[in-house]
Amino acid sequence: MADYFLYHNLEEGRENKVCLYFEDQKWTYGEVARLSNRTGNALRELGANIEDRVLMVLPDCPEFVWTWFGAARIGSVITMVNPLLPAADYEYYLDYTRARVAIVHHSLLKNFAEAAAGARYLRGVLVVGDTELPESSTVRWTSFEHIVNNAEEECTPADTRRDDIAIWLFTSGSTGHPKGAVHLQHDLPYNTEVFAKTTMGVSADDLTVSVPKLFFGYATGTNLLFPFAVGGATALFAERSTAEKMFEVIKRYKPTILTTVPTMINSMLNMAQASADDLSSLRFCYSAGEALPKELYERWMNAFGVDICDGIGSAEMFHIYITNRPGDIKPGSLGRIVDGYEAKIVDADGKEVATGDMGTLKIKGDSAALCYWNAHEKSKETFAGDWCTSGDQFHVDEDGYYWYHGRTDDMLKVSGVFVAPAEIENCLLQHEAVLECAVVGHEADGLVKPKAFVVLREGFEAGDQTAEDIKQFVKTNIAIYKYPRWVEFVSSLPKNDRGKIDRKKLKT
Repeated sequence: MADYFLYHNLEEGRENKVCLYFEDQKWTYGEVARLSNRTGNALRELGANIEDRVLMVLPDCPEFVWTWFGAARIGSVITMVNPLLPAADYEYYLDYTRARVAIVHHSLLKNFAEAAAGARYLRGVLVVGDTELPESSTVRWTSFEHIVNNAEEECTPADTRRDDIAIWLFTSGSTGHPKGAVHLQHDLPYNTEVFAKTTMGVSADDLTVSVPKLFFGYATGTNLLFPFAVGGATALFAERSTAEKMFEVIKRYKPTILTTVPTMINSMLNMAQASADDLSSLRFCYSAGEALPKELYERWMNAFGVDICDGIGSAEMFHIYITNRPGDIKPGSLGRIVDGYEAKIVDADGKEVATGDMGTLKIKGDSAALCYWNAHEKSKETFAGDWCTSGDQFHVDEDGYYWYHGRTDDMLKVSGVFVAPAEIENCLLQHEAVLECAVVGHEADGLVKPKAFVVLREGFEAGDQTAEDIKQFVKTNIAIYKYPRWVEFVSSLPKNDRGKIDRKKLKT
């Protein structure tokens, strides 16, 4: 995997080509390879070997890149988590992964050190950045800069095979703690070949930037692995992704591909000073994480004229397997199946439904995870033979475009009929007063009905009359029984670490 994504560039003559930008610095493929080798040797010195888990707790920074490829080079199993977690979550990940070595940024040290104090398996921690290191009789705390700078530049690669375990990708944890989807050495390259190269046409001329951070497999692919696989380049920034920051980064680096999510698309559109010139370097955007409403897509195209290729992927399959693509976009849909994958939509008994009928999506392709770590029964539910059950509700139209209706767990049964919250949300977004919204089920008198949480546009006032106007708008645009019985106005919607609306918090 390390050869496929990084080291092949040296053999193909790109040693002196710039591939990584961060703040005022830049690195060539040759420099990235040597620093990754040094990091791999440092990880070995701290006790990480082939098949051992390495836990990465880093913001988007060059050290993330060195560590990812260094760990891959020595055959360790890569695990990546959100760098902005409380100590209890770090404690969970350390225990769940049984990581031998962790890499953590100095700004996160307080919470991480608290979690590491009780870690049973941890033997070494590399700390990125200048700071006072904790003392421990069981864990070796070491400066990343010191040990990496003093490590050898040559690193003997592990003797890994295509079916060795390479990386765990964590689920979003929509029900309980996130689970690790266990991926093999060939899984990530497979999706890169069929999705990034063949379907999306990522090339050596591309430079990428991303709204989601690298710990999220969606961004790991689009903003590091895909450009590196084809000899392209990426630009990273450690700060939080905001609309202002994204316009600043795009202006600075002139990327050709932007990885984004619907909530950021909405935020960027709502910046009054934004213009088409701001995004003139882009040839297309990826969007994933949640379905992109048609209304948002059309506003974006009117404002900027840059294709948004909405698609769906998962930790279980590594990356996107159904997508719109440049020049082939049906707004509101998630596009067509990526060549190299197969899909079918089934009912509750596992039988395929008719074209146009809604059911559960099952997906098949050679990037599917082996299992969920330490979750045998759940693995059997999700991974049945060659097929992976997604837990997403879809229908496919006569032209082969897939339309998303929501997570199976989020579906509402209203008046005896299943209702997709996404359909109500898409309708709400067409109302002039609605900036953002989310729909969940709310129980009253033993019955579940839709409830809408709404963020209003500037100039509109929260109150009974506005709520009634919104309800009437939905009644006149979709089936009347689908209208939200309650409209609650909020200043913002909770988001999880993937940038998705966190419906769990809205239901509590």
